[in-house]
Amino acid sequence: MFTDTPDRQPPTIHWTEAGFDRSALWRSERGAPPPQRVIVIDDSTTADTAYQLACAGTALLWRGDYHNATQLLQALARRVERTPARKQRNSKKETIQGASPADIFHRHRLAQSQRARLLAMLLLPFNADYAIALRRAPDMRQACAEAWGAPAVDAGDSVASLRDLMGMIGAHEWRKKGIEIPELGAAPNNRIHPHYGLFSPLRGEYVSLIATAPLPVTGQEKLVAFDIGTGTGVLAAVLAKRNIENIVATDRDPRALLCAQENIDRLGLSEQVKVVQTDLFPAGQASLIVCNPPWLPARPSSPIDANIYDEDSRMLRGFLNGVAAHLAANGEAWLILSDLAEHLGLRSRAALLEMIAEGGLKVIDRIDTKARHPKASDASDPLHFARAAEVTSLWRLTAV
Repeated sequence: MFTDTPDRQPPTIHWTEAGFDRSALWRSERGAPPPQRVIVIDDSTTADTAYQLACAGTALLWRGDYHNATQLLQALARRVERTPARKQRNSKKETIQGASPADIFHRHRLAQSQRARLLAMLLLPFNADYAIALRRAPDMRQACAEAWGAPAVDAGDSVASLRDLMGMIGAHEWRKKGIEIPELGAAPNNRIHPHYGLFSPLRGEYVSLIATAPLPVTGQEKLVAFDIGTGTGVLAAVLAKRNIENIVATDRDPRALLCAQENIDRLGLSEQVKVVQTDLFPAGQASLIVCNPPWLPARPSSPIDANIYDEDSRMLRGFLNGVAAHLAANGEAWLILSDLAEHLGLRSRAALLEMIAEGGLKVIDRIDTKARHPKASDASDPLHFARAAEVTSLWRLTAV
């Protein structure tokens, strides 16, 4: 039985309040260490003062009204986004003078990281049962438990950033209402409910590719399929809807395993889909092996980032290097991959083809579809030049 409890034990944060030394468990989704400098603030603290303190590396433990804390977070975000005109001119000049797509991408990530670090300086206190210890605070204990695991019997109070709480609340709402996947059939029985920390299947183009690509014809009496890195289980569910009777969905993340199992059970597909904890491949061979790895070869800065960034293309390489040994005769490996990394100068098409060949594989077909997500048409996005050109592909591969 899988649990929703994160593996790591939270460290401790220390501060002084009303002349007394205080401490609590420190919870940070991105694994940031506890801040060294912490001061207590409340409704009397101005946004300008809070911004100056946060910029100087001082964390701000809020003791005022909860709703005022959310307003302060918005005020801090506005101040972060007020880039001086001089910096804007320098940025445009650098771009015009020939900054590479990779340079633009890394600067964008750096700016995002700096913004996240500053906004994470506004902290909230939580009781041992995850109740928020502030006036007019909503009951977010369930959202916290979904992210942090059920509170331990002997657990003490906690401190976490308001920004992390906002992310947990958003994830909780998605988990409650789910995401409609047309490829799973008619509403209302076609929803995937993502858990906190997992990639939500909002980009429907890659799901459509799995739902429509021609299935391989092999000698297996009953077609067997593997879904590698299943996440929410959405691709395994789509394969089951295509009448594949034996599907093994794998992942190494306990959150993903729990989420996938719940979704498979909710959809009534547990007779067809078995969820297994392993790194990449289960035992045996399959006629069809599907993998949708993180698309960008860059270092993730948090566990959530690991859904998007695959440092040194480790998962991609692991899949391509190992899949041939698990393919049944005439079987196919389906690799779902966006070419966004190519447009950003992070990985070339030639490098991808070389990885495929090194894995003892050959390309028998590639099915392409244009990106349909909102950022593809958002000209204000710093990476719009790449997102507007992005194509998502299903690479049909087979052993040489």
